[in-house]
Amino acid sequence: RARWEIEILFHILKNGCRIEALQLGTIAGLQRAIALYLMVSWRIAVLMRFGRTCPELPADLFFHEDEWHAAYLLHKKKPPADLPTLNQVLRLVAMLGGFLARKGDGEPGVKTIWLGLQRVMDCAIGLQFMRQADPG
Repeated sequence: RARWEIEILFHILKNGCRIEALQLGTIAGLQRAIALYLMVSWRIAVLMRFGRTCPELPADLFFHEDEWHAAYLLHKKKPPADLPTLNQVLRLVAMLGGFLARKGDGEPGVKTIWLGLQRVMDCAIGLQFMRQADPG
């Protein structure tokens, strides 16, 4: 049963993180890169799995506040006053990656999550920079 989960993890590592395209000069550098990309791949796989099995979990278990705020801002929606669920934020993230969220589409897959998460992370980093530049 775990084989499919492993296949998904390596799919993300190979196609999402493009690990095979790395051309690092040393073994130590390659090992550090693989370790980092494995953590990224694991996060995306976990988001997909928990989004499907436990969609009502609070979003702050998986996303930093800046991340889920960024997802709402990129959709030009006001972040809710209450904490959103994992499913609500994950669908917003996946929609940034091409997920259409139509009635019969099911739940988002890893590709739309990794593409959307790239945009969300860029925006979240921008929010953090803006906060540091203007502390008042």
